[in-house]
Amino acid sequence: MSDLDTLFTRAQADVKTLSERPDNQTLLQLYALFKQATEGDVSGERPGMMDFINRAKYDARDKLKGKSADEAKQAYVDVVKQLLAA
Repeated sequence: MSDLDTLFTRAQADVKTLSERPDNQTLLQLYALFKQATEGDVSGERPGMMDFINRAKYDARDKLKGKSADEAKQAYVDVVKQLLAA
């Protein structure tokens, strides 16, 4: 396991210990980065107009297309660090 994998795993645990729930935009960013790091580019059809939550998740992941797993892990770790410092 690389140092980045260790940091990524640690950040996943740390995010659950935050005293305040992050805003929805930050949660969406964390979700998209996590999925990009663990599953890669989003695939499949974009959810319909009335499926607000899944459409937002899809769009957030779509913005990260082409980002490597390591880049996504590092970005996830960086976001969690910022949340912990706040």
